[in-house]
Amino acid sequence: MTALDAPARVDSLGAASAVLRRNWGGQYTVPATGLYPHQWSWDSAFIAIGLRHLSPRRAQLELDSLLSSQWADGRLPQIVYDTRRDDDYAPSATFWGSADLPGSPPVPTTGLVQPPVHAWAVWLVHAQDPAESARRRFLERAYPRLVAWHRYLRERRAAADGLAAVVHPWESGTDNSPLWDDALARVPGTPRAVIDRPDLRHADAGERPSGKEYGKYFWLAERYRDHDCADVDPDHPFVVDDPTTNALWARSELAMADIAETLGHDGALHRAEAARIVAAMEALWDADLGAYVALDRRTGELVRKATVGGLLALLVPADVLPSGRAEALVRTARGPRFLDVDGATPPVMAPSYDATAPDLDPALYWRGPAWFNMMWLVLEGLRAHGLGDAADGYVGPMTAAAVREDFPEYVNPWTGAGHGTRNFSWTAALTVDLLSRTTRPEGSDRA
Repeated sequence: MTALDAPARVDSLGAASAVLRRNWGGQYTVPATGLYPHQWSWDSAFIAIGLRHLSPRRAQLELDSLLSSQWADGRLPQIVYDTRRDDDYAPSATFWGSADLPGSPPVPTTGLVQPPVHAWAVWLVHAQDPAESARRRFLERAYPRLVAWHRYLRERRAAADGLAAVVHPWESGTDNSPLWDDALARVPGTPRAVIDRPDLRHADAGERPSGKEYGKYFWLAERYRDHDCADVDPDHPFVVDDPTTNALWARSELAMADIAETLGHDGALHRAEAARIVAAMEALWDADLGAYVALDRRTGELVRKATVGGLLALLVPADVLPSGRAEALVRTARGPRFLDVDGATPPVMAPSYDATAPDLDPALYWRGPAWFNMMWLVLEGLRAHGLGDAADGYVGPMTAAAVREDFPEYVNPWTGAGHGTRNFSWTAALTVDLLSRTTRPEGSDRA
């Protein structure tokens, strides 16, 4: 896989930067002006990772905006709504009615959350320009909010197994992954709300979750909302330990240690917490698949399906992982399920779902297409384990596909053909990141 030449690199950076300028609203960047007209939680984290190369101050503002929308219990909401666009996305701010929910912030939000990549993003943004960060007291503001966010996961979402559960597929960020099929099968598809689908004005129905799935999504959201989003519903039918959420939680605890130490605090507790999460994730390990899988807490059964999120424990160092685990994850990542480096037609990017699975669909939302944020995370994982040159080999084809397809939401892993909406912010932001930095694992040295 070849790298971009210098002129192509400059042109690609310019095109990606233009997307981020168009999608900037003054305090945060919308994921896409049509399909996603609000602020999304983990989107803002990935967007800030790219923005730090263009404007560290704007990257800080992106994260400041999200962190200021925190609930009293510490959760960072999945969506912060722009009420001027309340008819352009469903479920809307009106559906959630967050002003009537205990502990909600003064701005309208969902009660759901998304994977905790935020502390890592805060650290990377700080490290890009420590002087500007110090001038604006960026870490001083962010750290207590991040501590509260991680405490929410530990105290409200972790059970005896010590892992953070998701209570809705939307919380995983991988909305209709095959990991959720069995748990969703017991969820009614009969919400009280009338389901509007403004998303279908911006993306083909064949690339989006079905109406049947949306019925289940709305039913679950209604049930969670009607229990005040309080995480105290003992009969909530969807409670799943998600490998993506927990791997990013562990990686962000390591970033928290760096933040704490920069502020003159002891980072040992954060490093110990990262090790604890990784140890707890052993309950999700599937040796036959060579990946971490999901655990359905309602049945106690593992969901034995390999997804790209099952590789993300590679984001933590080998000395934190169990012996031999990093090597096994690298074999899986580079094997026929994902990158297939020895295959006749290796993919441009890792599919979101096992390429050897009979129900793979390379065009259908999270059931096979490649996503730029997940591939970026896989590349970071490879770099963290000494495979920087191998990771760099994907940068040229990956960013070329992003530019050629107008920064799509996701792509066919083998052809790079775009799907979903276009001018998607994290695709543009991560293109900026990949083209702007060296192969050194980010955050490996404190600024």
